[in-house]
Amino acid sequence: MTADAASSPSATAPEVKAPPTAFGKGFVRDAWYFVALARDVPVASLKRYEIMDEPVLIGRTRAGEVYAMRDICPHRAAPLSAGRLVEKPGEGETIECPYHGWRFRPDGVCAAIPSLVEDQAFEAERIKVRSYPVRESQGMVFVWMAADARNPSEPDHEPPLFPGAEGEARLVEWMDFDSHIDHAVVGLMDPAHGPFVHQQWWWRSEHSMHEKAKTFAPRDYGWAMVRHAPSSNSRLYKILGGAPATEITFRLPGYRWEHIQVGAKQVLALTCLTPVTETKTRITQIFWSDHWVFGIAKPFLRMGVVAFLKQDGGMVNLQNEGLKYDPALIWIDDADKQAKWYQQLKREWIKSRAEGRAFLNPIKEVVLRWKS
Repeated sequence: MTADAASSPSATAPEVKAPPTAFGKGFVRDAWYFVALARDVPVASLKRYEIMDEPVLIGRTRAGEVYAMRDICPHRAAPLSAGRLVEKPGEGETIECPYHGWRFRPDGVCAAIPSLVEDQAFEAERIKVRSYPVRESQGMVFVWMAADARNPSEPDHEPPLFPGAEGEARLVEWMDFDSHIDHAVVGLMDPAHGPFVHQQWWWRSEHSMHEKAKTFAPRDYGWAMVRHAPSSNSRLYKILGGAPATEITFRLPGYRWEHIQVGAKQVLALTCLTPVTETKTRITQIFWSDHWVFGIAKPFLRMGVVAFLKQDGGMVNLQNEGLKYDPALIWIDDADKQAKWYQQLKREWIKSRAEGRAFLNPIKEVVLRWKS
């Protein structure tokens, strides 16, 4: 095609199509994903993570700035995270590859190739390791995973801000589930599995099930079970005393948080889902609170969190026994409504990005009813 034809008003631009959005396939991209607590990325550290099958190095300069780059040296593929942070005159701080000493600035640009001699005209600056936008917010580190990794877009929104995420986190636990993030999200937001999967004397049992009706409303890139008094068969809330009121929110690509208020005190329970691979998702549970209960009952609460994660992980393994046969799944109202919402949100997100338009939240305010 000539330049004239390409610029002609009659020339038709190729149709932009969104990639497949089948449940359990693909990822929500052009989005911020939780990677680590800020306190786990100390000065001069080089930490290796995997996000969406991509190796990502998270580091912090001696000036305190966090950065992210692809954790592969373009020379011979050694992990840069196995190297060290060095500082040399004229180069500033660089990450030195452990294999041949190639050095890269935090923005990914190659600063030096030690094996070159003076008369070898090779422009090291032309070599660049892929870098990722990174943010440090509320004591957490987030990485922007673009739709086009080779030509990444600039972030058009910031990581979410969570109510009550103030000061140091009081409790942190994580576990890798052998699950695609779609199944992890649906399991996380499922309101009906608790009495069967999480049977403890201090929580609830199959025999304590009763009908519930909760109001749900749209929120930024997600939805919320609007603030309400906790269910009477949820014994754990009783240790907070007073009259707790809770709101549970979900937001793309994989954040679920419960914000509990008890008078002037508050508790935030945040769950971050980070897709490691197509078949592995990291679940990170983080708690903040100024409530006295965290001062005396932290060991008990930690045991509860670990128990919940292990029970959910065990159920994921059981579920995988059936999923490997690729069965059709049946979704029912109202108990599975949130699972349907997540699929609608994911489809709309991918479609809106492909079409270059604003995201339109498809969720409307509604009351859902189920037994648990």
